[in-house]
Amino acid sequence: MTAPQQSPLLAEDAELTRVATGAIWAEGPVWVPRRRAVRFSDIPNNRILEFSEETGELAVFADDVEFTNGRTLDLDGRVVECSHGRRAVQRDTAVGPGEAYAPEVLVDRFGEHRLNSPNDLVVASDGAIWFSDPAYGIKRAEEGHPGVEEYGDRYVFRFDPTTGSLLPVVIDIEAPNGLAFSPDEKLLYVSDSSIEPADRDNPAPDRPRGHAIHVYDVVEGRHAKNGRILTEVSPGLPDGIRVDVDGNIWSSSESGVQVFTPDGERLLDLPVPEKVGNLCFGGEDGRTLYIVATTSLYRVRTRTRDASSGRGPVAR
Repeated sequence: MTAPQQSPLLAEDAELTRVATGAIWAEGPVWVPRRRAVRFSDIPNNRILEFSEETGELAVFADDVEFTNGRTLDLDGRVVECSHGRRAVQRDTAVGPGEAYAPEVLVDRFGEHRLNSPNDLVVASDGAIWFSDPAYGIKRAEEGHPGVEEYGDRYVFRFDPTTGSLLPVVIDIEAPNGLAFSPDEKLLYVSDSSIEPADRDNPAPDRPRGHAIHVYDVVEGRHAKNGRILTEVSPGLPDGIRVDVDGNIWSSSESGVQVFTPDGERLLDLPVPEKVGNLCFGGEDGRTLYIVATTSLYRVRTRTRDASSGRGPVAR
């Protein structure tokens, strides 16, 4: 499609290619090694799609999926994902080719209150699931079901699937969205998409409006401390983010993919023809960047891999 600017982050012959299309708003991509495929959501159509790298074909993986959004792999290689409709974090118990989609809810309540609409998540090397919980799925009819913020705010949580413990770890971001750890898990990055309020018709006038990537020190593997703004993303806002093995942050934006150093210096602007919602590394060697952008799935070859590729015994 297009040859992006030369960059040490991209393969020498890198070319941005659209490999599939047909979504309304594509989100939540993850590379599933056992299926040699990228799985992602088409949220308004309430379905999950999969692009097979082997066949080059896009197929509907599942319909009526309760408006799933962000997803990742747990340490056993199973897909863990966010459900706006169920207001939950869930795990797909199907793992092999040909097995039917079978999600099980892992957590859907904070004490007595239902979660808002979990949006994105990351799994740490101890197996804990850190996830963001903004309000898009209960404020936008095309992304979920109407509802109220029962615990009264929007947090990032840490869920321990072994003990069932659920603790808020980030409470100072208005609309927490994409999440990623640094390679050593000493830093947590959180994107704030509050410049685009969940309730478009009735935005709260006294709530903050931001479009920055925030960074936190991770203490004892379970606490997020000393939050600060790393960088603002413009045009648009940061939605899904990933961190590579060198610690660089790859962020979605309205114009394409933007890459930043751990100090917030912009290294790369990769233009994409459609507004980017999220991205993930994948392919057989982990060096292909897959990008979900509004209606389509794009890919480009890079010289790096996801930081989590060396974290934990992920079954292949």
